[in-house]
Amino acid sequence: MAIAKAERLMNLALCLLGTRRPLSKRELRGSIEAYLEAGNDESFNRMFERDKDDLRELGLVIETVENLEGEPGYLARRDSNRLPPVSLDAEEAAALGLAAKVWQQARLAGAASGALQKLRAGGMPEAGDPYEGQHSAIEPRIPVHEAAFEPLMLACRDRRPVVFDYRKSNAARPEPRQVEPWALECWRGHWYLAGYDRDRGAERVFRLSRITGKVRSRAGKYTADVPDVVTVRETVASWAGEGGDRSALIRLRAGAGYPLRAKATAVREGADGWDELEVPYGHGLDAWLVEFGPDVVVVEPADLRADVVDRLRAVARG
Repeated sequence: MAIAKAERLMNLALCLLGTRRPLSKRELRGSIEAYLEAGNDESFNRMFERDKDDLRELGLVIETVENLEGEPGYLARRDSNRLPPVSLDAEEAAALGLAAKVWQQARLAGAASGALQKLRAGGMPEAGDPYEGQHSAIEPRIPVHEAAFEPLMLACRDRRPVVFDYRKSNAARPEPRQVEPWALECWRGHWYLAGYDRDRGAERVFRLSRITGKVRSRAGKYTADVPDVVTVRETVASWAGEGGDRSALIRLRAGAGYPLRAKATAVREGADGWDELEVPYGHGLDAWLVEFGPDVVVVEPADLRADVVDRLRAVARG
């Protein structure tokens, strides 16, 4: 459905950009196949008005003028919709090149490479990467291995509700979730989706590696407001174990769990091959501790210890 709409918008934009005189609704309906398939005039009018608003929101300047018959006509003049020349200095070009390298392992690699080629054709400097040679052995990458990444990225962009099966870390089987996706965030090497869970009536964060099966799109509008990007990032950080308002005491095997050691507020070396750490205790810490397996033992608080034990038992059950 999203592809059909994108094709319809593209056809409408081409018609409006390619005409030298204003085109009426009747003429546009006869030129675009999707409009011809509209059931009646009312359906076509609603579709056309939405498409026109969407194109204007995307930045296309559409003029409304009367044609020779005195009825409203529409056109998009090329001089009003021409992008200014590309003007980037060496540092800006280097930043774009570095950003493109980040996505080399993702499905966005082709789009990033194509965008760079177009910018270079438009005047972006070919060279100018201050890190070339000096730090060529260090290349930033964002690994994306989850099949759910691309459909969720498109759903976030197009504001489309989705349905998928999700297995919590303490559950033996996945459960269906109906979500209004807000944004994808990468945190400590893992991808998370922040959105509104319709079944639970509240915001939730989902780790992509726990999504099973296909992500399926659903028709309809969002029922909850989408927060700004900063708020979404704070939500992901909180659900991923950041921002703890309490402290937990754990025993950690010597020589293991360096991410935990970096996060600890206090470390006491033990003589039995185990160290004691105090770490901030917030939402998601139990799931994080489970990832360290037998190298971690929770001493206190009791509720955190119980949560970790429950998650380990669920993993053992498969």
